Amino acid sequence: MLNLYFFLQAKAGDDAEKISVFKLLYKDGSFGDILGLVIVAILFLLSILALYLFFERWFTIKRAGKIDDQFLNNIRASVAAGNLEGAKAICKTNNSPYARMVEKGLQRIGKPLRDIDAAIENVGNLEVFKLEKGLSSLANIAGAAPMIGFFGTVTGMILAFYKMSSEQNVTPDVLAGGIYQALFTTAGGLFIGILAFVGYNILVASVDKVIYQMERTATDFMDLLQEPTS
Repeated sequence: MLNLYFFLQAKAGDDAEKISVFKLLYKDGSFGDILGLVIVAILFLLSILALYLFFERWFTIKRAGKIDDQFLNNIRASVAAGNLEGAKAICKTNNSPYARMVEKGLQRIGKPLRDIDAAIENVGNLEVFKLEKGLSSLANIAGAAPMIGFFGTVTGMILAFYKMSSEQNVTPDVLAGGIYQALFTTAGGLFIGILAFVGYNILVASVDKVIYQMERTATDFMDLLQEPTS
């Protein structure tokens, strides 16, 4: 973000002048220039954090959503054969929320079905909490980044009008720093906020899919326990 470059056409010739964001925001070392750099640095850190949260959660949720198609059939066969330890061993070899829910249900076999269902539901709630970890932070970034960008807009315009009132000869160069700060921080804040918002909704949809699969697995397991034994 700080390495972006703008190309401005020089008045004295046809050659374009390459100016970095740092030079645009930090011209004379004034308080307004320093504040602009601080805002840009905060936006940059938020963008890095948003990317980390998204990809970390994305891969975690994808791993949680994978389940062996034969998992429940193997559990059914082991339970039907009275091999509860074998069924638990199958669960331990599957690192997924579904397996941990079924394992808790197997540990409660012998108790009323209502107690088994409650135990599975409690484990499911804990697994959902783990999946949703970090999503609130991503949502906060989606809301905070545009507000920080707008704050940079306000401070940039204040800087521009201050220089306008303090300078005898008002030229575009005098106002450029404040306007650059206002526009750049606004664009940066909106860009980060939009990406974080889209990423948050993608993750929420992915979590909902996993929750649906967890609920279906829990229902199938409870039906399995109520199947008549031959």
